[in-house]
Amino acid sequence: MDLAYIPSPSRGVIHLGPLPLRGYALCIIIGVVIAIWLGERRWAARGGRHGTVMDIAVWAVPFGLIGGRLYHVFTTPEPYFGKDGDPLQAFAIWKGGLGIWGAILLGGVGAWIACRRRGIPLPAMADAIAPGIVLAQAVGRWGNWFNQELYGKRTDLPWALKIDAAHSPDGVAGTFHPTFLYESLWCIGVALLVLWADKRFTLGHGRAFALYVAAYTVGRFWFEYLRIDEAEHVLGMRLNNWTSILVFLGAVAYIVVSARKRPGREAPETLRGTRVYPEDEEDAAPVVLEKADGKAQDEPEDRAEVRAEVRAEDEPEDKPEDRAVDEGADEPGPEAEPEPEDEAGEGAKAGGGKTARNTKA
Repeated sequence: MDLAYIPSPSRGVIHLGPLPLRGYALCIIIGVVIAIWLGERRWAARGGRHGTVMDIAVWAVPFGLIGGRLYHVFTTPEPYFGKDGDPLQAFAIWKGGLGIWGAILLGGVGAWIACRRRGIPLPAMADAIAPGIVLAQAVGRWGNWFNQELYGKRTDLPWALKIDAAHSPDGVAGTFHPTFLYESLWCIGVALLVLWADKRFTLGHGRAFALYVAAYTVGRFWFEYLRIDEAEHVLGMRLNNWTSILVFLGAVAYIVVSARKRPGREAPETLRGTRVYPEDEEDAAPVVLEKADGKAQDEPEDRAEVRAEVRAEDEPEDKPEDRAVDEGADEPGPEAEPEPEDEAGEGAKAGGGKTARNTKA
């Protein structure tokens, strides 16, 4: 009786003429697109500018790829620097081997550089892109399926993964735990958790990102326990298990301390950065023209209201004593002197005054 299982692809690359299309790279690219798309929506909803996440990704993605590869090579050096290793294979990123810890660490450095250049708070950006990052991981794990790598122990479960003899550790084809599928489903659950918690508790100042990290490491500890690929061991446990424990504790500590010191979320106006963009000048142009020369322009129907608001902003509010002085300005005081007039007028007044006095006498 044949047991059900998940088949593996017969090959991990498709040639489109001279151009090779690798399943592993395709999954990474799709994941990055999803992360940017969702991050843009969340960033704009928080008050940031559209297109900012794309600008940050220009720095973060290359840094993340380099960091992920460096972590993998340094923690699994045998295939590259061991007795039969090939150091040049350390650059063959298309064959798989990206460590998420290195990708997040160095990718964060790239994001920090980009945020600093634009005057944007990095913790707020991290919160916005956290669900997108973990969804990118969910998609990227399917690249391991194309490469038939990073699977778990042998099993005969109905959802076991069929691995060819060429990719089996002992050269014998069989069925193994599909740890790539476990992790992919776990990442989707973590993304939903972060989205829910962020909406329910209004997470800010990096706490949504820390929640993603803490929740992901819980599942990662279990996946590492199931995997049988080569890895460095420390005190009887895989290195990534220890990393998961330490990162989990750090993320939880950050959530607790941050919630006490900086409750709530960043103000929306702080997410627009310190750079001046052309659209800012365009938005301000109608008001500037109105204040400067008052020329008529093609404007919306509420032009009168806009003009009234501008005048209200330009004219300082009168103080009570100023109003009293203004009200009495039109009434001359007892010592006020009449304004000078021409000679004819003065003569007429003088003559008229004399006649009046004689008549009275």
